[in-house]
Amino acid sequence: MGTEGLLSRLVTLVMRSQLPAWFQQVAELEARAVEICTFQTHMVHGLLQTGAYVRAVLGSRDQHDLDDRTAVRLARQRIFEKTEPPVLWMVISEAALYQEIGGPTTMRGQLAHLLSFDGNPRINIQVLPFSTGAHAGLQGSFNLYRFASDPDIVYTEGYGSGHPTANPNTVKDCSLIIFSAAALSQGPGGADPTRDGGTLWRATRS
Repeated sequence: MGTEGLLSRLVTLVMRSQLPAWFQQVAELEARAVEICTFQTHMVHGLLQTGAYVRAVLGSRDQHDLDDRTAVRLARQRIFEKTEPPVLWMVISEAALYQEIGGPTTMRGQLAHLLSFDGNPRINIQVLPFSTGAHAGLQGSFNLYRFASDPDIVYTEGYGSGHPTANPNTVKDCSLIIFSAAALSQGPGGADPTRDGGTLWRATRS
């Protein structure tokens, strides 16, 4: 599926579900990016969420049009079906792995889903452990989008709004945060997660 066809389908879903306009911008950035770097402090990024996890996240405050809103979020994951899918690099706080969003069963399914990407060259997951203590990413979550020919964009979200910027200083700062956090992080399980006790593997056992 090409980028244009993917965007058209996402826009239709967004309009049908009456989601805010800034959400459409997120889908466009994801569909155009060749690399997506994300730092997550409290939950799994939407591109790697399971259906049950999505419903729990979106339904935590508002049950209105939950089916449509869930479909829109899951549809964003179709970018990985493109002929040339983007590379996704997620650094996630260990705390997010123990936040039981949707309850134990939903969370176990979500963690198992993350483990299934171990060894996938285009989807890289690293866990920033509790033992790190203070680190450069304490200010919060963000996404960094890289494109084939356009400037990099940093995207953050507040309550009810999205904030993209191509400011070179912000892009540089967020790139350094990602690199710093990654240097302190662990892979999802290591070569043999059952033996080395990888952080993500341990979370599935809790």
